[in-house]
This record gives sequence, C-alpha cells and structure tokens, in this order.
Amino acid sequence: MENLLGLLRLHVIRGVNLAIRNSHSSDPYVIVRMGKQKLRTRVMKKNLNPEWNEDLTLSITDPTLPINIMVYDRDWFSRDDKMGDAVFHIDPFLEAIRIQNELGGLPEGTVIMKIQASRQNCLSEESKIVWHKGKIVQNMFLRLQNVERGEVQLQLEWIDVSGAMSK
Repeated sequence: MENLLGLLRLHVIRGVNLAIRNSHSSDPYVIVRMGKQKLRTRVMKKNLNPEWNEDLTLSITDPTLPINIMVYDRDWFSRDDKMGDAVFHIDPFLEAIRIQNELGGLPEGTVIMKIQASRQNCLSEESKIVWHKGKIVQNMFLRLQNVERGEVQLQLEWIDVSGAMSK
C-alpha cells in the first residue's frame, strides 16, 4: 500500500444509552468509515447498552481524512434504522505520537495530550492521549449526533508498521 503511515486500531468498546428503534429495544451495530475503508462490528441483539469489545483496524494513508462512526439498528425485514453518528479527526493523536517520538522513554501512564469536549468535536467528555504499556492510546466517548441520545466508547491505538511516524 502506497504512503502507508501506519495502522490505527479502533477498539469499539461499548454503546451507552442508545436510542430505541424497535418496539422496546434495538439491535445495534457500528460502521466505521475513513475514506474508502468501511468496517463494522457484529450486531448486538436487543441491547441499548451493548458491549462490542471489537477491534477494527484502519490503514492510515491520508491522516487528514475524518473517521466517521455510524450506529445502526439491524432490521431483518426492512432497511436498517440509523441510531446516530459521530465524526472525529486523528490529528491530535498523530501529534501525540510525534511528541512521544521526540521525547522518548516516557513513564507509564504519562498523559501526552488532553482534548476538551467542544462544539467542534463529538467528544462528550475530555479525552486523554496516554503512554500505556509501551503504546500510545486514546480513550474517547463520542456523543452521537442526529439522534435523541446515545454515546459510543472507543479506544485508539497506533500500530507503526513503516517507521514513517518515527521520523
């Protein structure tokens, strides 16, 4: 793959207080899109607080592209219903990688960067980028948009396959 900077592992942890789309519940799943890449989790039947705990991996060639998270309710006899969406950019995450590469040797648990929730992002609370077990990780709660309620919890982890981010 040309211009591969690395891989971004998205650990889709869980959904919180998702919207009801069937009579009393929903059958949610998550779709992750970045450019032409599209990945999805499994369907969690009848669950408004699903725990997916699934790893989805994106190849990062253009770090300026946004990552789109879309939650759907699986319908067996009609089109799947939208349960909200969120978008985020990985610029701060990649900047934290550069900072760590420059500083090197960070102690376990070092907070490299904090991103505040704002109207310019879908974060529902402050997100920290941390040096954890020899890797840079970012935990985030994303508030779903275009829906009455719901959040998705993710964890990002960088996998440096080319050494491109080490330069």
